[in-house]
This record gives sequence, C-alpha cells and structure tokens, in this order.
Amino acid sequence: MQLQNAIQASAGSEHMGARAPGAEGAAAPRGEAHGDSTPPLDSRLTGNLKYDIPAGVVVFLVALPLCLGIALASGAPLLSGIVAGIVGGLVIPLISRAQLSVSGPAAGLAAIVLAGITSLQSFQAFALAVVIGGALQLGLGVLRAGAISHFFPSSVIKGMLAAIGVLLILKQLPHAIGFDKDNFASESFKAEGGNTFTMLAQAPQAIEWGAFLISAVCLAILVGWEKTRLAKISWLPAPLAAVLVATLGNELFKVAAPSLALEQKHLVTLPTGDLTSALQLPDWSAIARPEVWVLGVTLAIVASLETLLNLEAVDRIDPWHRKSPPNRELVAQGVANMLSGFAGGLPVTSVIVRSSANTNAGARTRVSAFTHGALLLLAVVFAAGLLSHIPLACLATILLVTGYKLAKPAIFAEMRKLGWNHFIPFVVTIVAIVLTDLLKGIAIGLAVGVLFVLRTQMSRVFDVIHEGARVTIRFNKAAYFFTQGKLVALFERLPSDTHVVVDAQGASYVDHDVAELIRRFQQTAARRNIQVEIRGL
Repeated sequence: MQLQNAIQASAGSEHMGARAPGAEGAAAPRGEAHGDSTPPLDSRLTGNLKYDIPAGVVVFLVALPLCLGIALASGAPLLSGIVAGIVGGLVIPLISRAQLSVSGPAAGLAAIVLAGITSLQSFQAFALAVVIGGALQLGLGVLRAGAISHFFPSSVIKGMLAAIGVLLILKQLPHAIGFDKDNFASESFKAEGGNTFTMLAQAPQAIEWGAFLISAVCLAILVGWEKTRLAKISWLPAPLAAVLVATLGNELFKVAAPSLALEQKHLVTLPTGDLTSALQLPDWSAIARPEVWVLGVTLAIVASLETLLNLEAVDRIDPWHRKSPPNRELVAQGVANMLSGFAGGLPVTSVIVRSSANTNAGARTRVSAFTHGALLLLAVVFAAGLLSHIPLACLATILLVTGYKLAKPAIFAEMRKLGWNHFIPFVVTIVAIVLTDLLKGIAIGLAVGVLFVLRTQMSRVFDVIHEGARVTIRFNKAAYFFTQGKLVALFERLPSDTHVVVDAQGASYVDHDVAELIRRFQQTAARRNIQVEIRGL
C-alpha cells in the first residue's frame, strides 16, 4: 500500500512530467503533449501493472547473475550481492521518485569494495563502512547536494567508467579459465605479494578446461545473442541464457566428460537453510577505526556520484521525459545503503545496465523495480540450492563483457576526437585508477583535468597589437590571478617611449591581483617614458 500510495501521489507531480489533475492545462504526460507516439501514462497503479510486472521479471533475470558476479569481482560473499539487490529493489522504490531507475550492487564499485575489504581485513568491518556511507548519503540528500556531479569533468567520469571496465577484465580473466583458488582479498594471497597482475600471470598454469569451454560458449552467447531470433524473447535476456547454458553444460560434463566437470569450489556457493545466520553483519567494534570512516566517506562520494550520473542517463531514455529529483534519490540511496550494510550487503547505487533493461522491457513506474527486488528475495529463499550449480566462470564472462562495454576502443577514439584537453585527463584517470584505487585515481584525473582547464583559460587571455609607438593590450576573456606571469613578462618587454592602451572591456572578469598589477605598471611606467591608458577596468 505504501508503494501504491507513493505511485499515485506522484503520478501527476512535476517530476512525472505531467500536471496534477485539475491543474490549469492538460494532465497528459510530456510524450503525449509533444504529439509523439509515446502512449499516455495511467495514473492508477493497476493500470500500469500489465507493463511493470513483466518488466520487473526481465530485470530480475538480468540482475540475478550480475548480483552474483559483482560480489565475486568484489571479493565479497556472494550472498552479499543478492542482499544488496534485494534492498535496492524493495527499499529504494518506496522513497525514490525515479520511475525507471533500478538500483543494486554496481560493477562500478567493485574495485573500491575489493580494496576496502582487503585494507580492513574483514567483511564485517566493511559492512559497517557501508552503513556509515549510507548515513552520509542521507545527509547529502537532506543538504540538497544533488548537483555534486556537475563539478566533475566528463573526461574524468568517462575515464572512471573505462577504468572500471579495464579492472573488470583484468580481475575476471583468471576466473574465466577456472583459477579460483585464491581470492583477491585473502590473507594468503596478500602475504605472497599477490595483485591483479600476478594473478593474471599465475592463472594459465592452473587452467581448468571445463571452465575455459564454459566461458567460451558463454562469450559466444553474450556477443551473438542480439543477432539471433532468440533475442526477441523478452523474458530470456542474454546473461540469463548464458547462465542456463553454462549450468546445464557443467551438469552434462558430469555425465559425459567427468574430467571437464567443475568441482564445487568453481561453482557459486550460497548458504542454504537458515539464511539469517549466514549473513555477515557489521562489526560495531570497528567503529573507532579511522580507516572505516575513510572508506565510508569514499563509498558515500563515489556511490552518490555514480547514482546521479546514472539517474541523468536514465532520464534521457525515459519515453515520458520525466525528471528524477536528485536530492530525493540521494535520500533513498542513503537509506538503502544503511539497510544493506546492516544486513551484510554490498553498497547500492542506481545501475544503468538494469535500468536500461527495465526501460527496454516497457516499464512505466517504480513497481517494476520493486517486482525485481521481490523476485530476488524469493529466489534466494526458495532456490538457493539451484543457484549453487552456476559456474563462476560464467559469471566472470558476463563481467568480462560488461567490462568491454565500459572500455571498448570506440570510447577511446571518441575521446581522442575531442582533443588532447579531454583525452589526456581521460587516459590519466584510467591509468591512475588501475595502478592505485578508485578514489586516488579520480583525484589524480580531476587534478589533471583542472590543469588543462587552467591551460585553456590561460591561452589567449589577451592580444597584443603593435601600431608604431602605440601598443594595445586587449583582453579577450576573464583574467584570473594566474595571468599575472604573462603580463609581467609583457610589461618588461615593452620598449620605452611608447603609448600603451590596456583595454579590459572585453574581459567578463578581472581578478583583483591582475587589476593591481596593471595599476602598479601604470604608476611606474613613467620612469621609462611609457604612457599607460586603461579602459574598462
């Protein structure tokens, strides 16, 4: 009833792109008002169920393997990925006003989650950091900080997404060929000096041919699915088809080729029976550890940024052109992350892959996201035994394809066409994230991006026009303090016995330091028999 009331209450609000019933003007959604082919929305909950429930089923089928795969990539218990998916599906639709956005564990946070679990040496301590991050997100929403994403250059954001794709590929290649012996976050692996690159070097020596064959078949399905007639089956998305084929293939190996059959350590392992006892709840004794708070702040910032960027992207593909309120979304995400952390789940964000699937499946309201969360809950409660037959190699392959989509060559070519000012911060962000971690990489990329902005801003701030004994210094744009160096050098080169005109009329802004420098030059120029005329300062 709470969800129903929320949907009905917001059906005619400004965030739905339609006027409230009885208000001046038409109550039709924007699609209808603009005269396009978009069908009108039904303000009744039951009027949209025939679209939202089937869409929720499709999103569930897409989300299930991704929840497991992202937990695998994060070095976290697989159940934590399902928990995050359930919370993202059941909680956020009750608070958020984003009609088509679907939330859950995100591949974009896999690197930072892995690093966090490794540094804290405890998933329970990490769960506490998730609770702290959620509380901070809630505070950001209350403080109306939804515009934070506008302060990051697109080159850094695209670099972050591409770097996540590169990391997914590097970290999942070993799992795709069956090298699951060492978890990235395990103590034994760290004690041996292990990292992503040593894992890649060791993997070929321990290849499991059954896993290799399963990965090859799954890759073929994921890449070629859209070219087959099976793609028209809306309830059978490519990731689910890959999971079904991989699971059945391994069962076939057990009968026809036992040497290729994968052991349980190469399969999904979920607890059965009393699931509540299997949840790894927060370790509240770690609340005094500074690194837990640092990680909480990091999760709050990165998860908020990723959510806001995804929210904007989803609004762009909404057939009804509805605008999702970002501050309300931060509140919803904050509450969900607090609950996910309390229950031993991964961090939650709005996820573009699931949201796109939701939109393409014909969803109209938040009921579809709620449906997908309910189905995830039913699956983990009643079908955990079946899920334990899924090969890890299949999930790794799904993440490999996800990583490629985030870092495909076309993205690099697109950024190169935009010029070096965009391409270099983009590449630096990728390299920095891969070699350090997500937060440091973004900071380094942002610093490089700012340097290029300054470089652009410093270019052609003013032109110098020589006309005999007359020199005109004409400002073309805003002159900030970092323009002083060029001005000082110019003033020192000016010959004696000249008339200098400093024309600042074309500058939208002149920094106080620059203005003082020009006035000091005017006062001292008489010693060199230079007359200075100032305009527009």
